[in-house]
Amino acid sequence: MNESIKLPLYVKLTCILLILICIGLVIYIGSNIITPVMLAFLFTVLLLPIHTFLYTKLRFPTYLASFVTVVIFVLSIAAILAFISFQITDIADDFDIIKKNAISFFNNTQSYIHEKFQISIWEQKKYIEKVTNDSVQNGTGTIGAAIGSLSDVLFNSMLVVVFTFLFLLYKTHFILFLAKLFRYENHPKLKEIITQIKISINNYILSLIFEMFVVSILTGLGLWIIGVKYFILLGLITGILNLIPYIGIMIAGILTVLSSLTATPEISIILSILIVNIIVQLIDNNVLVPLIINSNVEINAFVSIIGIIVGGSVAGIAGMFLAIPLLAILKIIFDRIESLEPWGYLMGNHMPKKFTWRIKKLRAKV
Repeated sequence: MNESIKLPLYVKLTCILLILICIGLVIYIGSNIITPVMLAFLFTVLLLPIHTFLYTKLRFPTYLASFVTVVIFVLSIAAILAFISFQITDIADDFDIIKKNAISFFNNTQSYIHEKFQISIWEQKKYIEKVTNDSVQNGTGTIGAAIGSLSDVLFNSMLVVVFTFLFLLYKTHFILFLAKLFRYENHPKLKEIITQIKISINNYILSLIFEMFVVSILTGLGLWIIGVKYFILLGLITGILNLIPYIGIMIAGILTVLSSLTATPEISIILSILIVNIIVQLIDNNVLVPLIINSNVEINAFVSIIGIIVGGSVAGIAGMFLAIPLLAILKIIFDRIESLEPWGYLMGNHMPKKFTWRIKKLRAKV
């Protein structure tokens, strides 16, 4: 007879902890390969409707449908980058004005600090020189590191494109492989998991794109109202960088402030830019994210923040971007496996109003 072995709770928790540690080590050691593969997987799910249309409706061969789909994807990214590069060229033409206004803004800031905090300009310059020297000493080989980082980005981008093409080409092959791993009676549940993962990731990426456009429009409109020159470019950059959790909006704010120096070095315009960014972030965090993002992934904020921190420490910005969809995939799997269902519930954003323990009272027999 086949009898299931029931293990004590502490043994189960120990096994789960060891499995998580092993998975974490594998991801950390192989992050250079795993990160492009996971990015390609997400883009593949997003591009599946185009591939399906080319393959089923237009009767393209599998190779041609996969190739055309990837070409459309690459051209779309290239068009956005070309627009940004064209706009940045215009900003570069105003570099002398930016430099002049930056110096003026810096001097005004020093005077303000001297008047309000009684710190002399000489002391401020001495402190800035000290910080600059420390940064230079700690950043030895910065140019070489920057070149190396750029080459890594280009190489990983090529890998993502290649892996996306291969995922589209062999998608049926991979599905059949998963089917062979499980018994026939488990195939309906496997199909349900794959379908739900596809829907969840697709909705998540589309929601991110929609959020990006809304943030870009709101930021661009706000910058146009306060009179910033390159409001279209800066709005688009803010929307794109907003996809990077936490640090993206700060980088966008710094770029916007620097670009605003093409017109005036006044502190009022910089304060206006900060106010625009704060208002847009309040709308994004309190309206767009709860209604669009959280409704699709159903991951609570606590797990999301931990996942983003872990993803950033393992794979940098790409890891932060991948954290939420990977958590969503894990939750879908956990919710449909009975023994792992409590972990899926832990990751969810369910908010029960009240909970009471149900304890049976045993009365002693007289």
